[in-house]
Amino acid sequence: MQHAKLLKNVHLLRFGQPFKTEAVVLPLSSFCTLSPKCIQVTQTDSTTVIHYPLELNDIVYGMGENTGSIDKRGKKFVCYCTDDHLHTPDKQSLYGSHPFLIVDKQNENKQPFGLFIDFPGEITFDIGFTDRNLLEVTIPSLNVDIYELHATNKKQIIRQFRQLTGTPYVPPRWGFGYQQCRWSYHDSNEVDKIINGFRSNDIPCDTIYLDIDYMVEYKNFTIDNNKFPNFAKYVAEKKQQGIRLIPIIDAGVPVSAGYSVYEEGVENGYFCKQANGDQFEAAVWPGLCVFPDYLNSDVRQWWGNQYRQLIEQGIEGFWNDMNEPALFYSKQGIEQVHEMIDQMRSHDCKVQDFFKLNDMVRGLSNNREDYKSIYHTTKDGEIVNNHDVHNLYGLNMTRAAAEGFAQICPEKRILLFSRASGIGAHRYAGIWLGDNMSWWEHILLNIRMMPAVNMCGFLYSGADVGGFGCDASADLLIRWTQFALFMPLFRNHAAGTRYQEPFAFDEYTTTTIREHIKLRYMMIPYIYSEYMRAVQNNDCYCWQLGFEYSDTRSARVDDQLLLGHSMMCTPIYTENARGRHVYLPEPMLLWKVAHHTGREMCQLPAGDHWLDLQLDELPVFIRPNKMLPLTDTADNVDAQALTHLEVLVNLHNEASYTLYHDDGVSRAYQQGDFAELALAVKFDTNSPDGVVVHAQVMCGYIPYQQISFHIITSSGDRIIKNIRL
Repeated sequence: MQHAKLLKNVHLLRFGQPFKTEAVVLPLSSFCTLSPKCIQVTQTDSTTVIHYPLELNDIVYGMGENTGSIDKRGKKFVCYCTDDHLHTPDKQSLYGSHPFLIVDKQNENKQPFGLFIDFPGEITFDIGFTDRNLLEVTIPSLNVDIYELHATNKKQIIRQFRQLTGTPYVPPRWGFGYQQCRWSYHDSNEVDKIINGFRSNDIPCDTIYLDIDYMVEYKNFTIDNNKFPNFAKYVAEKKQQGIRLIPIIDAGVPVSAGYSVYEEGVENGYFCKQANGDQFEAAVWPGLCVFPDYLNSDVRQWWGNQYRQLIEQGIEGFWNDMNEPALFYSKQGIEQVHEMIDQMRSHDCKVQDFFKLNDMVRGLSNNREDYKSIYHTTKDGEIVNNHDVHNLYGLNMTRAAAEGFAQICPEKRILLFSRASGIGAHRYAGIWLGDNMSWWEHILLNIRMMPAVNMCGFLYSGADVGGFGCDASADLLIRWTQFALFMPLFRNHAAGTRYQEPFAFDEYTTTTIREHIKLRYMMIPYIYSEYMRAVQNNDCYCWQLGFEYSDTRSARVDDQLLLGHSMMCTPIYTENARGRHVYLPEPMLLWKVAHHTGREMCQLPAGDHWLDLQLDELPVFIRPNKMLPLTDTADNVDAQALTHLEVLVNLHNEASYTLYHDDGVSRAYQQGDFAELALAVKFDTNSPDGVVVHAQVMCGYIPYQQISFHIITSSGDRIIKNIRL
């Protein structure tokens, strides 16, 4: 074992010669002689095992995209990117591999610590599942980097981890608007019908997604001209209407003579191989496919440049899918099934034969033996088995796209998010949380996942609003929208089920969701500002309450989230509920919203409360001495005038807020080209109404010309003050 110190309280334990995942961006200067501070590490012939004794009240946060509560104790997780659309409580693996956690010691005399396993293959986390008093991590290799992170509080551990792994991706500002997706809007006529549904119902929308049916025979980077004639002109027309089209790109490349991407890849040896040197082939949507070897930098450059074909036709965003990679079946797997059927034909079929065949068919998809037959070749010529580096595949597909964008349009932000991911992918793109279901339980799962993926750096994230599979009810879509409108990625997506656009149900549902989406557009100044602050300061946008409040009650709340510095959301996630219990760690201002122009607000003391909330009502909590900046709504983000800023203020003595703003489309913010507006409100006995307000542009260009402060004092008094910049 070798030991290195990367930051003051971040220690690296290196065993053997780990594969270079590039998850960590900090340079390693030298090794020293120190031992682990918290964990115990043992190695056998081929396995590394980490042990940490858990005390009764320890809480374990993190693990990114996984099932379970915010506290991960009592669960077992396997970090192995997996295409699994049934997100039931027993599932141990989903689309992302995020082996980072924080053990929070509920003991005044002990500090929390973080643990990150930098290993590209399968990792098993047994977090008190087998033994309630033991955290055990099993890595099937002797070559691994293990990081311990130490600090006096959990937020500082997050900041250290972000320093270690890099700055999160920043989307264009219009990527914070409402987004609509379905598998599938098959052609331009159907897309136009959907756009008309939004505009005729006065519902804001910024993007419509194109799933795989826009392609020619599911071939990436192609356009079916029968479905989308004169595609470049059509894309430009939609942008004039305030709608950007976002096409999907899948990982698999169909085996198809004459298809340029396939032909170029074969000619240059860019696809993954089998042990005998032949191309690995497996079926996905187009049928038999080959898979680009994204671990090779030459392949990434080639693949990233493929996006140029669509960018030059006006496309400004993409979503990468099926990149775990998903495998429906291989030829070898099908042959085994055929052999089993032949055996069953040759003799009397027993019940046991039926179940064996059933298991074989079910096991065709995403079969581990298929992954073990895939080989990668790095640019340096190193040959490595996919099973050993499985969690790098989707990450490097995303990296290829992001690096391609940097070459194709270096000054411009392109919207990008992925299904599969690993630590480090957050530097290149966001993620969505995969193929969920229209289940009430999945609203709660969405709530619980958000702070965990934020911890791992995936700030631009969200789930399929309304659920991807099954038929959504109107009530479920309303309640899910009431939570999702606070998330950076706000996208309604479904597949082959009943239509679930905001206007697809009855008039009550359309009206209710219209108001909530308009509320989202009003909140974009705050959501965007807090997102950018989180990027700049190595923070999260979504926080579990225990990261801000020190009481033991807050540490275990897992159905309320803090959003940035000012706001808390407490969504309803149970069927037919007309209210919910809420815990307030401190006094807060409750804004109950049914109409986006309504300002029904009241002060609530710290403690437990029951909130009556009709189906069309959602609660917004503003913390004491905090502000919530709002602006006028519009059909889309680009159409927002940004001349008037309304600021809701929960004033207890002195409140302040610094609003971040930039051009929303370029990368100039990386060179410091952004603006800040400092806002302040405080009591002043010399003022006629007892309050003074202040606004000052600290740097850059602020478009707002008029600011309206809507102040609610701790005693419930309401004061309105207007100023011009």
